[in-house]
Amino acid sequence: MFQVEKDTLISDIMMNAPDTVPLFQAIGMHCMGCALASGENVEEACSVHGVDADLFVAKLNDFIAAQG
Repeated sequence: MFQVEKDTLISDIMMNAPDTVPLFQAIGMHCMGCALASGENVEEACSVHGVDADLFVAKLNDFIAAQG
């Protein structure tokens, strides 16, 4: 199973867990496909959007696990 860490690139998440897009949109990150976003890691994206990276990583991993 794919596991997200704070240093996981957004592009890797989009490739391995594309169903997580709504979670990113919910924190205000609407351009996951743009060059800047796909080169960022989760911690960087969270920092830009004022989101706690640890909580967001946990939310992503819970969502991915629930998708089975």
